[in-house]
Amino acid sequence: MGVGATAAVGAAAIVAERLAVRRFRARSDPEAGEALGTLPPQDLGTVRSADGTELVVRAAGPEGAPALLFAHGFSLDMTTWYYQWREFSDRYRCILFDARAHGRSAKPASGDYSLLAMGHDLKHVLDATVPDGPAVLVGHSLGGMAIVAMAQEHPQDFGERVVGTVLSDTAVSDLLTEVLGSLGVQAGAALRRLGTRLASRVESADRVWRGIRRYGADLSFLVAWGTNFGPGASPSLVEYVTRLAQDAPVEVWIHTLQDLLDLDLREALEHVTVPTLIIVGERDLVTPKTGAQALRDALPDARAVA
Repeated sequence: MGVGATAAVGAAAIVAERLAVRRFRARSDPEAGEALGTLPPQDLGTVRSADGTELVVRAAGPEGAPALLFAHGFSLDMTTWYYQWREFSDRYRCILFDARAHGRSAKPASGDYSLLAMGHDLKHVLDATVPDGPAVLVGHSLGGMAIVAMAQEHPQDFGERVVGTVLSDTAVSDLLTEVLGSLGVQAGAALRRLGTRLASRVESADRVWRGIRRYGADLSFLVAWGTNFGPGASPSLVEYVTRLAQDAPVEVWIHTLQDLLDLDLREALEHVTVPTLIIVGERDLVTPKTGAQALRDALPDARAVA
């Protein structure tokens, strides 16, 4: 009886999940025709980072113009900047790259998926594409954290080549505590233990991840919509971002996510000496407005918009 009831509840939950996704996807969608996966037109080849990881880099806009260097978010790729590079490339040199193990870039042979490694990646892309400046670094989520990590390791570049930064939906410490309050400490400890176990069983974790991609697509869609988008979001956009996250290698979800749980870059903020624009979504549950306000107060020269 108990097993049957449990199965019935599970089946009902799956049906409800699918109905919710179907209703959302049936909404009017003005972005349905957008080619969201379009890459910037200029292929700059690859940039080799400090540990030899090959990073795929592309660009749009006139050479010699002031540069905007875009760094994308966790589990995504450079195509999430589709609207931005198309809007600004008439007057700026827009440079985009895929982070290590994301998109078209290689996995690190060194096994280093850390945020500090991504800060070094950003520095190497900057050196290769904007050797003399000026450049504004634009980061979303993980990309914003990579900017701060770069400032920690290479503070001399801020104020010389780097003349400004944009940090969108970015946190620099206590990520889970900001989201879950006191429960975040307990959740973080549990996730660290899980990550430690999975790190030594990547093949098994990959099989589980493939199963989630295959059977949990609707749930992933609802989670993305509920945590990263407002109620009026384009179904096509939510679908596209969900698919990118599902396609990210399992190592990103194990190693990089584990590094983010231990994130503490507060001392690096003093090195971000250039004017900084902080952007946060009003309905962002992952990096809420309170974190953006604290980030604004900690930076030498910053303003925040929501």
